[in-house]
Amino acid sequence: MVIQTHRVPTMIFITFKTLVLLLCMGVINVKAQSRLPADEVEGLKQIAAELGKRGWNFHVDPCSNDANWTTPKLKPRTYKNSIKCNCVDPGGVCHVVGLFLTGQDLSGVLPTSLLKLPNITMIDLSRNYLTGTIPSEWTSLKLEVLSTSVNKLSGRIPSYLGKITTLKQLSVQNNRFFGTVPPELGKLVNLEMLILSANFLTGDLPIDLTYLTNLTELRISSNNFTGRIPDFFSSWINLQILEIQASGLAGPIPPSISSLSNLTELRISDLLGEGSIFPNLTSMTKMKRLMLRSCNLSGQIPGDISGSMPQLETLDLSFNRLEGNVPEFDLEAAYLQRMFLTSNLLDGTIPDWIKQSDHHHEIDLSYNNFLESSIPGCRETLNLFESFSGQNSSIGECPKNLPCSKDWNSVHINCGGKEVSIGNINYEADDQDQSAGAANFNPVTREKYWGISSTGNFWDVNMMSSSIAYIANNASILKMNSPELYTSARLSPLSLTYYARCLANGNYTITLHFAEIIIRGNRSFCSLGRRIFDIYIQDKLELKDFDIENTAPGVDKALVKKVKAVVSNKVLHIRFHWAGKGTTDAPTNGTYGPLISAISIENDHNPGLDDVKTTIFILTGALVISVLLFILGILWGKGCIGRRISREKGSTCKGDLSICFC
Repeated sequence: MVIQTHRVPTMIFITFKTLVLLLCMGVINVKAQSRLPADEVEGLKQIAAELGKRGWNFHVDPCSNDANWTTPKLKPRTYKNSIKCNCVDPGGVCHVVGLFLTGQDLSGVLPTSLLKLPNITMIDLSRNYLTGTIPSEWTSLKLEVLSTSVNKLSGRIPSYLGKITTLKQLSVQNNRFFGTVPPELGKLVNLEMLILSANFLTGDLPIDLTYLTNLTELRISSNNFTGRIPDFFSSWINLQILEIQASGLAGPIPPSISSLSNLTELRISDLLGEGSIFPNLTSMTKMKRLMLRSCNLSGQIPGDISGSMPQLETLDLSFNRLEGNVPEFDLEAAYLQRMFLTSNLLDGTIPDWIKQSDHHHEIDLSYNNFLESSIPGCRETLNLFESFSGQNSSIGECPKNLPCSKDWNSVHINCGGKEVSIGNINYEADDQDQSAGAANFNPVTREKYWGISSTGNFWDVNMMSSSIAYIANNASILKMNSPELYTSARLSPLSLTYYARCLANGNYTITLHFAEIIIRGNRSFCSLGRRIFDIYIQDKLELKDFDIENTAPGVDKALVKKVKAVVSNKVLHIRFHWAGKGTTDAPTNGTYGPLISAISIENDHNPGLDDVKTTIFILTGALVISVLLFILGILWGKGCIGRRISREKGSTCKGDLSICFC
């Protein structure tokens, strides 16, 4: 093919025009793309400076969905790094409407420069290391979601928060706020979620909260409130989740709670003051998880509880004074997975439906008064420790009580860990899967005369019952003496009992080894947890509100506590109990409850040890006497001993010395 030469310049010109046109179209297209205004970009720069946020690339448009501004969900679920933009402006302009920076250990303050983002409605700065308080400048914003959970914010909850009437969700959980709840929060009439748990709040709940008629979730656990549980539940008829654990409030549970017919989850625990009978909950047909633990409840459990709550999955009525029989459940029709009736006064026989249940159902009936004739077969997910009245109540027959072949004077356990020897003490292993679980009784065997009773599941944690959740492993290198005792530990979300049988009666010294190996001690949200629990020995409260980190002080540090106890029936009980105090979600959800590294039990008058000491003393004495007699014999033979020594024999002895140098 031949191309005419006069057409070449024309083709080049056309090509050049085409390229220019395409470039111009590209520029126009770029200009037409949605962009964040310069003042909002500057606002983000100031926000980053106040928060201590690093890494934002301002050479890239923040609303471009670039990975620098919206990190893919490949990090731990506690980590978020994204902004949300609204780009529907007709002029192609974007506006920041959401800021989500969680799990990043930001160590600054809540930014007043948030005002530079006038369209923002959502801000989540949970799980950081922010200090100070919530700025008053934020009241001019139309925030709908405000979460500062798991930080180091302090002071009083600002009353001016009541001016942000657009708020739908407010969470200040796990900070250091103190003082009373400001009544101005009652002005947040659009509020659907209010979470105040794990602070140091005091006083009565203000009656102004009754104006929050749109509430669907309310959590006020682990505070120091005073007075009774307020009787204004009828104002919150839309509530779906209500949590009042170890709040400081006293019982009884008010009758108005029966009006909360939309509840799917109700948790009330560790109430002070007087008790009450089981409340009327028949209207709560949507209930899935019910906890009325340590509420001083008496009387009987309603027999129709399974019928009135057909969707019930978890039932926790432990540590009350409930009497009578266990209610019936149809396992084929019911959703029930876990039931905790620990430490009540239940009697009669264990119902057939429990005997017929399998490992998919975790049931704890420990510390009750059932008839021994109703003992079911052994199962790892059925805890019957001290469930029966009579002589065998302490152990039960799963397996059948083993006779004591001899009396023991010491027991040493490496809780949650493998067998290890420290000096001349051998600590037995305690790392078997069957030793853990939501409702588990690990009884004695012919090889050992100690066992474990474990009660409770970790709420708010999506997990199946697993030994991993009940054993902790160190998060960093341990530098204390005998670190082998502290690299692992046994955990419990509620109650953990170690018991020893076949002990010689007498006075004992119990040595408890602790080290906080989960909560961290650095400038991180991982350091903001507060683990608090109680310790009972022989049913006597020995240590209340025990905090390993505060007592040690610090994390990854060995802490040893010695307690005296008396054994009079050859059995010793050591129980660790969580009474709802402290935090539950730092570093992660489910971080709470007792933690124990090792246990030593020693008889103060150890016959075996005394016999060894006596033998050593006798042998040492005999050896010393033999040596002395040998020396005296030599000296006598040389004439160096005696009151009458003849100088004629050439002795160098002088006077009446009985021992001399020859």
